[in-house]
Amino acid sequence: MNRSRPASWVKVMAGSAVLALTLAACGSDSDDNDAADEPTDDATTSQTSEENFTNDECAGNTSSADTFKVAGILPLTGNLAFLGPPEVAGVGLAVSDINAAGGVGDADACQVLLDSGDATDSSVANAAAQQAISGDASMVLGAASSSVTQNIVDAITNAPIVQISPANTAVSLSGYDPFYFRTAPPDGIQGNALGNLISGDGNQRVAFIVFNDAYGVGLRDVVQETVENNGGEVVYGGKGMNQEFPPAQTSFSAEVNGATSANPDAIVVLAFDETKAIIPELANASWDMSKIYMVDGNTSSYGDEFDAGMLEGAKGTIPGNDPDSTFKDRLNAWYEFAEGEALNDYAYAAESYDGVILAALAAVKGGDTTPETIQKNLAAVSGATDGEECTSYADCVALLEDGSEIRYAGPSGIGPFDDENDPSSAFIGIYEYDADNNIGLVTTEEGKK
Repeated sequence: MNRSRPASWVKVMAGSAVLALTLAACGSDSDDNDAADEPTDDATTSQTSEENFTNDECAGNTSSADTFKVAGILPLTGNLAFLGPPEVAGVGLAVSDINAAGGVGDADACQVLLDSGDATDSSVANAAAQQAISGDASMVLGAASSSVTQNIVDAITNAPIVQISPANTAVSLSGYDPFYFRTAPPDGIQGNALGNLISGDGNQRVAFIVFNDAYGVGLRDVVQETVENNGGEVVYGGKGMNQEFPPAQTSFSAEVNGATSANPDAIVVLAFDETKAIIPELANASWDMSKIYMVDGNTSSYGDEFDAGMLEGAKGTIPGNDPDSTFKDRLNAWYEFAEGEALNDYAYAAESYDGVILAALAAVKGGDTTPETIQKNLAAVSGATDGEECTSYADCVALLEDGSEIRYAGPSGIGPFDDENDPSSAFIGIYEYDADNNIGLVTTEEGKK
């Protein structure tokens, strides 16, 4: 698959102090920076779908005082850019659905999409965070990378603005701040599922090729503990072995040689875009590619990027329920309407959608669109108060207006927020690669924190 972002996605605005990246207005050829902030009350609706979607970009004069304002800090560039389109689609579709149902109380919903970049250049995410803060957002949806979030979470939550990540999994972020939430499960759930998968496939000796960041080593530690608890051993790249590689490294002959020379039964690759270089080197080393295991940071369809059959039989995990086809069709239809192309991945789209819907419902319950009100009511609308289950924004709003407690059960399938603002339960998808290097869902397992 092509993981590069469309050239029309972002405008670059250079300032004397910061670099801010914003999503360009759909269908606009203007280079006027103010044009991207114009209100979209008259946004063109889809003429090719059974639904009428809207692409509701925030006007420059909006704030959380009068608008449900979503600032998406998402990977439009960098080594997680393949997650950008599904997360953008999740945010855009949620805002469209909120406005189709009448908005948030008396307020309209809108989104401004900013670039998180990746952990190799913190200035990109820092600039986006400052733009969300100065724009007085109701909430921030993002970042995807745990390491990126760790660079910006203090600024956002101290503002204070609610931050909900659809993809952060680092255990260190559990209970980090009262204003920080996530709709993705912490690595304890995914790592346990992956470790059990590896052991269940009969692998006793396990090697890791892992990059040295909070996400990589944190997930490695959980997988290693699970494998060892199952009677296995780690022979390369384990905790305390000091064999991690730095993010953005481009050559991996030393790591591949070290891992294969340890005579493992399986190799776990914990990386982002570096995977594109690691996989061919493993193949060139005559490694049995069906004995590769990956995680959400690199379990993606690679299509023609690798030789046919290179990844056939390899497996990976992605946190999150596999949404039904109707939801995927709606995501794809919105993205084609707004961006003019189809989605190739759906990873974390449901978690992005649910993060926005949950925040909007919290605003409805609390009576305004400010971050403080959203923060106070997020746990309740997620089901922490044992409310009546509802599955759509419109149905949940109707219950709230009747004075009922609710439990929003969205397409991500997560359980209510716990006392650390994590999902109390979540699904982990087990995927396997076919002969075309594309992933297919094998099964989905529910895990509890």
